[in-house]
Amino acid sequence: MLGKAMSDSELMQLYSRRILALAADIPHLGRLPQASGSGHKRSPQCGSSVTVDVNLVDGRIAEFAQEVRACALGQASAGVLGQHVLGRSRDEIAAARAALIAMLKENGPAPEGIFTELETLLPARDFPNRHASILLAWDATLAAIDAA
Repeated sequence: MLGKAMSDSELMQLYSRRILALAADIPHLGRLPQASGSGHKRSPQCGSSVTVDVNLVDGRIAEFAQEVRACALGQASAGVLGQHVLGRSRDEIAAARAALIAMLKENGPAPEGIFTELETLLPARDFPNRHASILLAWDATLAAIDAA
């Protein structure tokens, strides 16, 4: 093993920096002028909201835009989604969302594959009141796909 193990506070600082970096750099911000489907989700607990517009080609996301009004955790989650959403199918988005829920609520492992950076949100496992905000972008994306 290289170096010493990180303390809990060092690990939290690392995760906090990564969460803030993701939240500060959310891809595909805004709205699509001519979307084939739109979805809007709001968390009643904290008031966070996300609106997503999509255009699909052959059942895959060809164009994507998101308007994110959420806490840093919700923004970070939207940031990870935005990095990899283009070219994804509804099933791929739903599977990543299910893996995120399992990680947060069922002490499951971090999602694997292209959405592996969701593991950055692992510290939020202990804050169930933030889970709805973390899921907003995913839920809005699924709603937009369903509306397309």
